[in-house]
Amino acid sequence: MKTRVLLLSLLISSVCVAQKPKGYWQQEIKYQIEVDMNVENYNYIGYQNVSYTNNSLDTLKTVYMHLYYNAFQPGSDMDTRLQNIADPDRRMVTPDGQSRIASLSPEEIGFLHVYDMTQDGKKVILNEEETILEVTLNEPLLPNATTSLDFRFEGQVPLQIRRSGRNSAEDIALSMSQWYPKMVEFDFEGWHTTPYIAREFHGVWGDFDVKISIDKDYTVGGTGYLQNPEEIGHGYSQSEVKHSKKTKKLNWHFVADNVHDFMWAADPNYVHDILTTEAGVDLHFFYKDKEEIKENWTNLQAKTAEAMDFFSKNIGPYPYKQYSVIHGGDGGMEYAMSTLVTGERSFGSLVGVMVHELAHSWFQHILATNESKHAWMDEGFTSFISSLCMNQIMDQNRDNPFQRSYDSYIRLAQSGNEQPLTTHSDRYNFNYAYSVGAYSKGAVFLAQLGYVIGQDNLMKTIRRYYEDFKFSHPTPNDIKRTAERVSGFHLDWYLTDFAQTTNTIDYGVQSVEGVNLNSSQITLERKGLMPMPIDLVVVLKDGSMRSYYIPLQEARAEKSNPYPSMNRVVLDDWSWAHPSYKLNIPVKASDIQTVVIDPSMLMADVDRSNNEYNATDAP
Repeated sequence: MKTRVLLLSLLISSVCVAQKPKGYWQQEIKYQIEVDMNVENYNYIGYQNVSYTNNSLDTLKTVYMHLYYNAFQPGSDMDTRLQNIADPDRRMVTPDGQSRIASLSPEEIGFLHVYDMTQDGKKVILNEEETILEVTLNEPLLPNATTSLDFRFEGQVPLQIRRSGRNSAEDIALSMSQWYPKMVEFDFEGWHTTPYIAREFHGVWGDFDVKISIDKDYTVGGTGYLQNPEEIGHGYSQSEVKHSKKTKKLNWHFVADNVHDFMWAADPNYVHDILTTEAGVDLHFFYKDKEEIKENWTNLQAKTAEAMDFFSKNIGPYPYKQYSVIHGGDGGMEYAMSTLVTGERSFGSLVGVMVHELAHSWFQHILATNESKHAWMDEGFTSFISSLCMNQIMDQNRDNPFQRSYDSYIRLAQSGNEQPLTTHSDRYNFNYAYSVGAYSKGAVFLAQLGYVIGQDNLMKTIRRYYEDFKFSHPTPNDIKRTAERVSGFHLDWYLTDFAQTTNTIDYGVQSVEGVNLNSSQITLERKGLMPMPIDLVVVLKDGSMRSYYIPLQEARAEKSNPYPSMNRVVLDDWSWAHPSYKLNIPVKASDIQTVVIDPSMLMADVDRSNNEYNATDAP
């Protein structure tokens, strides 16, 4: 007989007190960008001013910028990696497995170049190395000082290959992400001059003032608040603006404060809808004017409002007054105050990708981890909370909303291809290993943390983590320390084993034997290297159940009873060094029907075949 206990409700709130580490700092930036887009050849020219404040203790003699569009050229690092990985991203290769970048013509490639840069009015030396621009400053930037960089730039939007680009498979004209010269992050670890090879980003918090000049027939949406709706129309103003036939281009002016990226998209055939939530957030929807997708995109709007309410209650309040869901890109990708999603999907799929990308507004665009180094903290935590959200707003009613994440992680752990979550996102041997590690194992990290410290403490941890580290760059140690503060548990063992190694969890019921007429001895074994506390449920043949809890010595704490319908017996700690554990219970062996390790299945045991003893199967 299989015995499974339903998960407890996870929707718990908490009061938080800020706990950023003493001495924490981050750089500060202000962008002023003016860009003129040519929709005939997809070239654009621009002017940019960067006001950069050095809040570090270092004197900076050199600064760096990302030039992401240079990756979309034959022979680039991205192209080369694509041709040398065993399982290339299927979106980036032809049906016969060839790199789509390798075949781009000069008119289809992407590029981004910077010219005539000055620092506080004096010319500086530039060194472009594909997707990284090295800027040698004329005057070193002292701690707590600010400098101003002015320059021209020229770009060409690549054919849609990955995330950004033009003329997507769903006929979206412009998906403009990573399109401008973007300052490289400098933090307590130093410069993060990661070339654009495969995935993930890291950016400096700052303010954006962006002006976009584009053909008047194009509707533009993305990051930031439009400053001149009465001049633009296109669904932004209450009364539609009629433009003169002489008007060829419109100048769109957007402002966004306290974000670390800026995306925009444009198409001449966008439908633009706006829904205002009860909390006063304007939700903008831009989607292709196609009859076959209109119903789904219309129905998506109420679900987006439900999802935003869910995340605001269970993580923390959404801090901006606007969010845009935009038809574009090549799948789904999060950006500041917005997302790009492909839109020709079933309704369930459309809601699912929207929920995931919207959740990234919290786990990446407010809690801005370094995705390149800790992708599991944004993709995994997003997968965790979006699974909870989908379970509620789509009435999925799954006992374990994270089961798919567990199944994917366990398959990877058993495959022999797993790499630690400390692996840089570009350094995985297989895209499969990256995806499962970042999305699935990252989600399991949080779901299983709830098993360790209790579900109430897990949700309190998430809310406190948000409150303590919003608008900063948290690290793995920050989520661990937050959970420790909330729960009283010691959790260094948990972060170390699960995120920094490929050690696996594997416990089993070794034997159930009678000691005398009135008692039995149950022997458990630890077969994997990673230790865990143990929830154990004994089911008797009369249908009654007994709950036992074996704390982990290294954790130095006990969680509350996850099964309040059963009286729980707390046993002596189990130390990692001991591979087996014996417990005596006052029950005849002949009365025991089933012994189950972790009925909730929230412990990521890689071999559950030995987690249950059944009297009917015993020899």
